[in-house]
Amino acid sequence: MNENKTTEVAVILTDEKKSIIWVNDAFLTISGYSLFEVLGKKPGSILQGKNTSKETIELISKSLKKQLPVETQILNYRKSGEPYFCHLAIHPVFNDKKMLTNYIAFEIDESNKSIESEYSMLQIQKKYKASSLEPMDEVTLFRRLNTLIISKNLFLDPDLDIKLVAVGLKSNTKYLSQVVNNQFGNNFKHYINHFRVDKLKEVITDPQNKGANLFEMAQQCGFKNKSTFHKVFREFTGTTPKEFLLQNKN
Repeated sequence: MNENKTTEVAVILTDEKKSIIWVNDAFLTISGYSLFEVLGKKPGSILQGKNTSKETIELISKSLKKQLPVETQILNYRKSGEPYFCHLAIHPVFNDKKMLTNYIAFEIDESNKSIESEYSMLQIQKKYKASSLEPMDEVTLFRRLNTLIISKNLFLDPDLDIKLVAVGLKSNTKYLSQVVNNQFGNNFKHYINHFRVDKLKEVITDPQNKGANLFEMAQQCGFKNKSTFHKVFREFTGTTPKEFLLQNKN
């Protein structure tokens, strides 16, 4: 075993209703999901499966209802369907008025854990908890940004720019740009194109649009330039729009 191998700790931050508002890179690596696939979801709905212990699920549920921390082992599932045992600890987070605001969970993939005795879960929580709560303001703004973009379908506007969105969020372009880069991992334009590509995948595979012009459908989804549309689609999907359509024919 590599003595220098470090234990990857997945960190999940939810709101008070247990919906995911942020995860760290280790979670994405361990689970196989992308950030946008998990935002707004309940952790259990995407990680638990048919062989996850009902008793463990009940233990977690009862503890969280009482707003108490819980630590246990659980069988989770990656996006691929592969099961894995993990060591899990969940803590409620309270504001200065002692009102519940969030839950923060720490997960270690037991199959990839390094030296068994290197860290206790308590040590790991101390190491990661403070740093994981530091980006709370960013996470909150990013959550508001996602809600605004999705609820109003702003990405369908080909002339959408960050200035307009910043005004809607009562923020400023510099800070909003920083938040998108930190939380999404790329710039604002790339972030918006993500929604356009996802929408376009729905549109071009809809049987009602059989035979429709691909670029006309792309324009309906917010793309303005034909060459940009093809380039962006390939960046996100690894294939051309025409190839994607052929691969997903009913």
